[in-house]
This record gives sequence, structure tokens and C-alpha cells, in this order.
Amino acid sequence: MRRYPVHLYTLLVGTLVIVLAAALGLTVSAQPARAATVTVQAESYAAQSGVVLEATADAGGGQNAAFLANGDWMRFDNVDLGPAGRLTVSARVASAVGSGTVELRTASLTGPLLAVVQTSATGGWQNWTTLATDVTTHPTGSQTVFAVLRSTAPGDFVNINWFSFVGEGGGPAAGWVPVDQDKWNAQLAQFRAMTPAAVPAGVVRVPEFNATCTYSHSKQDDPIVLPGLPGASHMHSFFGNKSTDAFSTTQSLLANTPTSCTPAKDLSAYWIPTLYEGDRAVEAEGMIVYYGSRLPDPAATVPFPQGFRMIAGDAKAQTPTPAGSPGQFWCAGEGGEIGRSADGNWPVCAPKAHLTHQLVFPDCWDGKNLDSPDHKSHVAFTYDGKCSGAYPVAIPNVSFVVSYPTSGSAAGFRLASGMASSIHGDFFNAWDNAALGQRVMDCITQKAKCNSAGTF
Repeated sequence: MRRYPVHLYTLLVGTLVIVLAAALGLTVSAQPARAATVTVQAESYAAQSGVVLEATADAGGGQNAAFLANGDWMRFDNVDLGPAGRLTVSARVASAVGSGTVELRTASLTGPLLAVVQTSATGGWQNWTTLATDVTTHPTGSQTVFAVLRSTAPGDFVNINWFSFVGEGGGPAAGWVPVDQDKWNAQLAQFRAMTPAAVPAGVVRVPEFNATCTYSHSKQDDPIVLPGLPGASHMHSFFGNKSTDAFSTTQSLLANTPTSCTPAKDLSAYWIPTLYEGDRAVEAEGMIVYYGSRLPDPAATVPFPQGFRMIAGDAKAQTPTPAGSPGQFWCAGEGGEIGRSADGNWPVCAPKAHLTHQLVFPDCWDGKNLDSPDHKSHVAFTYDGKCSGAYPVAIPNVSFVVSYPTSGSAAGFRLASGMASSIHGDFFNAWDNAALGQRVMDCITQKAKCNSAGTF
């Protein structure tokens, strides 16, 4: 079986270097004197026993380690665990069967135990969730880490996509944007003091409100991944705040009120890679940004702090998306899908149907950071109907539903980022705190469907 080098990336000093690393597609980690942030792809082992690789349907694509059973193991070399201090260890897992554990040990298969990640059924072998555990004492610096699979049940019990190691020794690392706790506490106090509106009889009991947006503008900018570097990105189509560019900040978004979204008090920026049909850009006829909850009881949901940002999807994913692929584009409207493009990666829609995509974002937050080096490590998807562990704060479940005024053809399409699998979206929150808070209070925590105006 082919051996892959471990995917570990060292956080470089200075904002410019971090930006350039992002431009090259690297996941940044910490300076030795600061916190470590290391992501290890499961397929990047230096040695293994019992591991089979397969294409993953998880966000980001690539491969996952599959068919893992009791006694199987993987070895990862040169994993930077950072300095002394708390370390959060996470594993991205999927399982269709019962429980087991992933033991992470240093030095050898039987070496000191670093962490134990408890696994259970997630609803399918490609239904992914992130499990996290905190470690208070651990070896520091570069280590050899073994992932050892343990289960009392016979047969395969888990798939693994990646591990992450996030340390907190020495203060925040570059790439992490800590929330201002005083401002956040004040926002929470304002939210919790709100009186929920009475829900009329007959309202659909679904926790949801939305912002209805039209296309605003296009730029080769990305103020989350490539801040301060105009023209450094592939082409993006922007929705919402009409001022969004490479230099956008929370303050600039709040100060520039024109928006292509309803309500007007949502000054957030939303963007996706531009779609092309041949060499012609096809801009969306509209985007609905849904804010909802997947929790059985959404009452614990709180608003986003101002300046919160995150990314869903992976611009680097370049894998085929034949019919039936998870997260693919689809046809909405009369007649639906009537065929596939010649390469099989895109649907061909009936004349009255339009190309559509829905992009879903994580809905649990670490409660500490407005952003992270990869723009994903501060958030996770709901697991087992709740937000817990390293991601205890329930936030609205954001999803982009984008509709394009085209039915497509055998020629298919392309994204500015590449194949259909590279679809991704960015969310930079700049809602008015009161407007967002009241909607979360009225619509989500009360489990009542609201419109763009925030009313029932």
C-alpha cells in the first residue's frame, strides 16, 4: 500500500506569511512559543496495519482511512503538540455500527497514552462528525503519534478522515481570532433579556428564519482566506454587503450599509466561487441564507458574535461528482434533472428547472474564537443531537441555497475553483446584534418558521 507523507504545517511568523501560506492552500499551525494547531489527514500515515483508503464524502473530499477494526493502527511522524498547556485532540469519524475507541499514543504502539476518543454509530459510514477531548498534560514539541483502534465488537467499527491537535499554551496563535469576552458577554446579556414574540396558531413549527439575497458583485478577493491581498483569489461571487473586498473587516462591513440582502439590518458578507458555462460567468439569480437548527431542542441556540466567520466546503477538492454523489448540484423546478453532462459531474435540468446548490455550515462553536487558521477548527457539526466537548455552544445552522438561471447542457459547467466538488462558501457575520438576537429568540429557540422580516 502506498505511503503518504504526513500533512503537518508549521505556523509562520507574521501576518503576511500566514496569508501567503493560505494562498498556497496550507493549514497553518503554531509558533513553538505559542499554541499548536496541527491537522493530520488519516491517509497521511507513515506506517499502518489493517488500514484501507477510500474516497470520502466528507466536506473537503480526499480520502479517509476505512474498515478499521480492533487492533488496526496508523503511525504519524513529526506531529507538533506544541508547548505545555491544554491540548484539544479531535478526530473526524463516521460509523454505521457500534462503539469503540481510538487510542492516541506517543512513541510506540504501547507508549504513553495521549488521548482516548470514544466513538459510536453516526448513522452511516460516510456520515461524519467531529469528536473532541481535552488533554491537560502531554509531551511537547514534535512527537510520533500512533492511532490504535480498540473495540470489543467483531469486524469494522469506524472510518477516520483526520485528526487535529489544538494547543493553548502561551496565548492565542496567529490565525486564531479570540472573541472579545466583554463584548460577547454584553451581547449574550442583551439576547437573554429579550422577550420572545408570541407565536400565532398555525405557524409551522420549524426553527428557521432567512436572509433573501441577490447577487452583488464579483472580485478575485477573499477577506477571510486572503485578507489584504486584492486579486489573489480565484473569482468569487458576493452577496450581501456591497462593500465586501479583500480589505473588509467587521468594522468596515458595519459602516457600509448598502446590502443586496433583505433584511437591511443584515450587513453580513456571503460569497461562493463564480460559476462558468464555457467562458461565460453565470451569476446566481438569488441566494437564500437560511438560519435554523438541527438540534432536537433548539432552545440553547445563541446568536453569532459580531465578526464571526467560517467556511464550508473545500476549494481544493477536485473529485468526480457522478449522479448520487453527496453534496452535489441538483435541478429545482418543473421536470427536475433530465440528464448528466458528458463528464457526468453536472446535472442537465429540464427547460423550466434551474441549477441549484445547497451548502451547509457547522452549527457548534468553541465559544472562544471568531476565526481559526483553517477557518473551520473553531466550529463543528452537531453530534448526537447536541453541541458538547470542545464545541459546546449551539449557533444557528447556516445554509446557502443558490439558484442559477440556467438548465445546463452536455458541456457542463466549471467553478472558478475547479470541479463541482470544489464548491465552498464563506460567511462573515455583520448582523445588527438586536436584529439577529430577536430572530434567534423568536424563530429558532421557539421552533417557529419566520420569513426574511423575522416575523411569523
